[in-house]
This record gives sequence, C-alpha cells and structure tokens, in this order.
Amino acid sequence: MSIERRNFPQFFITAPSPCPYLPGRVERKVFTHLVGQDARSLNTQLSQGGFRRSQNIAYRPACDGCASCVSVRVPVNTFDLNRSFRRNLKINADVDSTVIKSQATSEHYSLFRSYIDSRHSDGGMADMTVLDFSAMVDDNFVDSRLVEYRVRSDINERGRLVASVLIDVLGDGISMIYSFYDPDEARRSLGTFMILDNMARVKRLGLPYLYLGYWVRGSRKMDYKAKFLPQERLTADGWRLHREAQD
Repeated sequence: MSIERRNFPQFFITAPSPCPYLPGRVERKVFTHLVGQDARSLNTQLSQGGFRRSQNIAYRPACDGCASCVSVRVPVNTFDLNRSFRRNLKINADVDSTVIKSQATSEHYSLFRSYIDSRHSDGGMADMTVLDFSAMVDDNFVDSRLVEYRVRSDINERGRLVASVLIDVLGDGISMIYSFYDPDEARRSLGTFMILDNMARVKRLGLPYLYLGYWVRGSRKMDYKAKFLPQERLTADGWRLHREAQD
C-alpha cells in the first residue's frame, strides 16, 4: 500500500436518526477521524468543504433528499458592523476576552451546565457529565483554544466568568466549535458578542474567515447566524456570497 493511500482519510456514514433541527426529518452524517500529525491541515481542508469538528471527528450532513444544513463563514474584512452590533459591543465594554489552552475546569463546566439546563435541557448535550465535557474541550489533535469572557470586578481580580467558546485556528481563519454563556445575562446577547469578538480576532491574525457552522433555514436555533452579513454559504458550486439574510 502506498504512503498516499495510507494517509488518505477514511470516511464513514452514520445510521439514520431524528433531525435535531427540523421536526419530522431524518439525518445522516458522513465523518472521518482527525488524528495524527496531519490533523491540523486536514481540519482546515475539511472545514473549507463544509465539515464541522466534534472532538476527534470531522463530520458533515449527508441526508437523503435534504440539503437544509448550509455551511456559513463570514469574510471579516467586508463584514458590516451595523448599529445593532455596535450597541452590543458597547453593552459589553466591561467584558474582557482571554484566549487560553483548551483545557476544561470546574468553573467552565458549572457555566456550561447552567447554560444547558436553561437553554437546551431537551437537547443532545443535556446528559453530559463533567468527564464528557472535559473530553469535548480537551481531546483533539488540532489547533484548538478556549476563549474566556469575564466581567471586570473590584471584588474578583480575575473577573466573573460569563461566557466561553471553544475555537479552532485554521489555515484561513477561526472556526467557532461550541459556545456557552450565563443564561442570566440575557441583556448582553453574549452569543452575538462572542461572534463579534472572534471576528476581531481573525482580523488580528491576518486571516480572512470566521466559520460559524451550519445555518438551517426554518430552524429557530440557527436563525441568528443569518444576520452576520455579508456572509458566504457553501453550495454545490462552491462558496457563494450573500448580502441579505434570506437571499
């Protein structure tokens, strides 16, 4: 067997299961493993092809008769920082972001647990234990980081942790893997703030794209991604620029 053949990733497909986004539909996924010395470059290549990462697995939907899951990335240099986004940044002016090693702590898990119990208690992550959470954050062979968001405080020198996001640094940008935040801080719209913060981070790195994962038309869970414009959406003919949310 040639070296090229041994190094080529093997792809597999899952059995059908209920779709988590659109009721009454069934999903399947094609996936491969991200392991070894080529994991980082493969992660970039697969992200450009519409794959997402979960621990050491890269996957993308492969559903019969459905193409509702659309990969979205934002070209940060042409992003429109509109009035609503500027207001969000002003509201969160007292929040500091720090990039740290992707290593879970009890503080992170406590915040994650509050977020899940409040926002997604019926979702696939509702039963995640602290060990499951640690595996999600810690176990990977790619260039992964955790970003912490803390409200500055005179009482706590480090500040109070209100949000965090797991990110992958790719060859052409950053991929936001999973974010969670304090459900009692709804006025801050921390999900939006984390996206804006990572757009700025991508710019500082001199890279072109922030990958947001899948947008699903008709899914309330995914509607928010359509507001970050202009954005590129992956089609059968490649990435296509969209300047309007529903165009």
